[in-house]
Amino acid sequence: MTTPSSVRSFDVRHVQLARALFAALAAVMVTFSSDHSAAVGGSVFSGFALSTALVFALSAWLVYPRGQRAVPILLAVVTGIAGLAAGVGTWRTTTFFFVLIIVWAVISGAIEILGAVRDRRAGRPEARDGLVVGVLTLILAAAFLFTPMDFSYDYAIEGAGTFTLTGIIIAVGIFGGYAAIVAVYLAIAGFSPRRPEPVPAVPAQEAAS
Repeated sequence: MTTPSSVRSFDVRHVQLARALFAALAAVMVTFSSDHSAAVGGSVFSGFALSTALVFALSAWLVYPRGQRAVPILLAVVTGIAGLAAGVGTWRTTTFFFVLIIVWAVISGAIEILGAVRDRRAGRPEARDGLVVGVLTLILAAAFLFTPMDFSYDYAIEGAGTFTLTGIIIAVGIFGGYAAIVAVYLAIAGFSPRRPEPVPAVPAQEAAS
C-alpha cells in the first residue's frame, strides 16, 4: 500500500505572484518618484533585486525538487549579488547603474531562457512564462545599451519652466517600465488556472522507516 499523493503547499504559481509583487513595487516607486537619478534608480533596483533573489532562494527549497534547483539557485545568486552591489551608496553613479543593469539583465535573462528551454523539453507548463520573462530581461539590456549615458536635452514647457532630459532619467524610466510589464505578466500567469502539481507518493517501505 502506498501513501496517497497530495498537493504541494507552494508551487510555481506562488513564485510568479511573489515576483510580480516585488516588480510592481519597483514600478510604482519609479513611477511616483520625481527624482530619476542614479542614486534613486540604484536604490529601487537594489530592493527589487534582493527581494527577488530571496524569492528564488526560497523557491529552490520549497517549490522545486532536487533535480530542478539549479536555475532558481543561479538566479538567486546573480540577482542577489546585483542587489548588494546596487545597495552600496558610493557606487550609485550613472555609469555603474548602466553597467550593473546590463550585466545583470544579460546573465539573468540568459539563465531564465535556458531554464525555460529545459522545462519545455520536460513538458512543464511554466516554460513559456520563464521564456517570456527571460526575453523581456534581455530586451531591458538592449534598451540600456542603446540609451546614451551622456545624453542631455533641454526643453521648456510654457508656464512650467525649463527642464533637462538626461540618459539616466531615461534609463531609470526604462527599468520602471520593465518592472511594470514583468509584474503584469507574472501576475496574469500566477492567477491563470492550472492543474495542481502532485507530490510523488512515498513508498510504504520508506514511509515505515
